[in-house]
Amino acid sequence: MFSGAIVAIVTPFKGGRVDEAGLRELIEFQIANGTSGIVPCGTTGESPTLSHKEHERVVEIAVEQTAKRVPVIAGTGSNSTVEAVSLTGHAKKAGADAALMISPYYNKPTQEGLYRHFEKVAKAVDIPIILYNIPGRTGSNIEPATIARLSKIDNIVGVKEASGLMKQITDIIALCADDFIVISGEDYLTFPLMCVGGKGVISVASNVAPREMADLCSLFFAGKIEESRRLYYKLLPLLHGLFIETSPAPVKAALAMMKKIESEEVRLPLVTMGEDNRERLRKILEAQGLLPESAGKRTRAL
Repeated sequence: MFSGAIVAIVTPFKGGRVDEAGLRELIEFQIANGTSGIVPCGTTGESPTLSHKEHERVVEIAVEQTAKRVPVIAGTGSNSTVEAVSLTGHAKKAGADAALMISPYYNKPTQEGLYRHFEKVAKAVDIPIILYNIPGRTGSNIEPATIARLSKIDNIVGVKEASGLMKQITDIIALCADDFIVISGEDYLTFPLMCVGGKGVISVASNVAPREMADLCSLFFAGKIEESRRLYYKLLPLLHGLFIETSPAPVKAALAMMKKIESEEVRLPLVTMGEDNRERLRKILEAQGLLPESAGKRTRAL
């Protein structure tokens, strides 16, 4: 159910508020281009700066707009276990298909604390849970042995792995049962992760190149490994370029250049891209055929 290229969708803003119509249009763009699922309120969706009311509304919009055409995996993590239970409970009530739970950030719990945090939420809310390990942002790593231990809880079904370490990824796959889903949390590791048994990616790049990221995964799982590998290397400049400044500023700038959102607005303490990096990103998008004026190049390249 949770495999392929799943988009960690941005939350578009307009005049300081969530652009609800814009979000619905982005979801339609994703579904029309083969995305395997929608993740609202992840890191890319700027969940740390959404109010609880906004967070809940964004999840509700995603559920309403997808209308069960693809799964919705709602971001519900928090550094407070009580808050994580509340957000996860809302996601289930809203009709989300699963919850994506980032590990508690800033307070740096021990491995036992991490285990008990996720165990508490899993027992409180009967919804499939995908762990989200991104130590570069949270300050703590969910170690493979802890993930293996958590994988034995019935409704903890997978992990989004964004440590950037292939050793960690392979250790998790080796320690967990075959039905435990390991998904890349780094676009640039999507192809390598699938080669060692991963099931796809929860992707930033899918915001701007949903068809290409979907094809990257579907070609691989269809056994067309060489075609998938070639597409991966074609996309690699984009996968790196979307992180030349703190995400999601670059991907929002890209979507604005593509005329998919009205404003590239982000919320402080994030800021929009500097001009030099914006120009670098524009050239990457142009080379990939993703800008309106370069659409012909994109068609020829594919």
